[in-house]
Amino acid sequence: MRDPSTGRLKRKKYMLDKYAPGKERDFMAMQIMANIYDQVMRGWNPWVAFPSARGDVLFTNIIIRYRAYIIKLVQKKVMSEKTKTDYFSRLKILEEFLEDRSCKTMKAFQFNLTCMTDFLDYILLDRDASAKTRNNYRTWLSAFNTWLVQKQYLQQNHVSDIPILPERVKFREALTDHDLQRLSSYLTIHDRRFLLACMMEYYTFIRPTELTKIRIRDISIGQQTVFVSSTISKNRRDGMVALNDRIVKMMIDLAVFSHPGSDYLFGKDFTPSREKAESRIFRERFAIIRNELGFPDCYQFYSLKDSGIRDLANEQGIVVAKDQARHSDISVTNKYLVGRDKQVNEATKHFKGKL
Repeated sequence: MRDPSTGRLKRKKYMLDKYAPGKERDFMAMQIMANIYDQVMRGWNPWVAFPSARGDVLFTNIIIRYRAYIIKLVQKKVMSEKTKTDYFSRLKILEEFLEDRSCKTMKAFQFNLTCMTDFLDYILLDRDASAKTRNNYRTWLSAFNTWLVQKQYLQQNHVSDIPILPERVKFREALTDHDLQRLSSYLTIHDRRFLLACMMEYYTFIRPTELTKIRIRDISIGQQTVFVSSTISKNRRDGMVALNDRIVKMMIDLAVFSHPGSDYLFGKDFTPSREKAESRIFRERFAIIRNELGFPDCYQFYSLKDSGIRDLANEQGIVVAKDQARHSDISVTNKYLVGRDKQVNEATKHFKGKL
């Protein structure tokens, strides 16, 4: 059986020395094997001691039951339709997170403090949510945990151990021009495949969770575009973004298009692959590079999107940046431009007023 703590197969021995060799020992061996097979088919694992009565239930089945429970509350008018919609929306994001982590066979007991903390980091970092949105997810997660404890899937509500974030101006900052050049020079020498990932974030503004789902067939060299399907985009709408000349050249140099169109653009080692990588590979790799270059902690992989929006807006206008970022409104794009990044209209300096 596979030990969940290590992810490796582990042998479990049953000693039959107390039985005499021959029919008696053979009979007992067959009995033990039959019992083990029956237990394994019901989800039993000898290397896991479940702290709760239902700790071995598949988490996918729990989600199905939770949805049915919420629907029943609405039917009985205990919960409003609006609250149901909100809960289902957050539950859908949790499912996306688990799918991103390839956790289809996860059991209830594995939905622990580490998993919940990673989920809230996924909301804040990978989905680029505000501290307030992340805190709202924490509130919902606590309510979900209370239900899990009541139904004996978990032994305790772990969310109480996760702190609430201060809701202030975001900690993440865009890279300066000088540091962008340092990053490019360093990666050109040491890691060109990750440089391509950084360029995709800087020039296309495609979110990390979306980047892991982009396939080579979504890229058009002739039109220099990347298609972002509604099935993978945050706003659930199809989108088309422009592909910068430098990215096209880099893709050709790295022989990206020699891979099948069904391959994901970025695998675990940032090479095209049939296997989808987890979105955290971008921030984890960037954290290593950040330390090597001595960058401040406020520089994160998603900072490249901030930097790109700032530079494109200042050079080509905020409307161009809005369209490339697939924002619904200019006000959303404006949030990426802190005070020192904004430029004034030159015409305003020479406006002749009536005063």
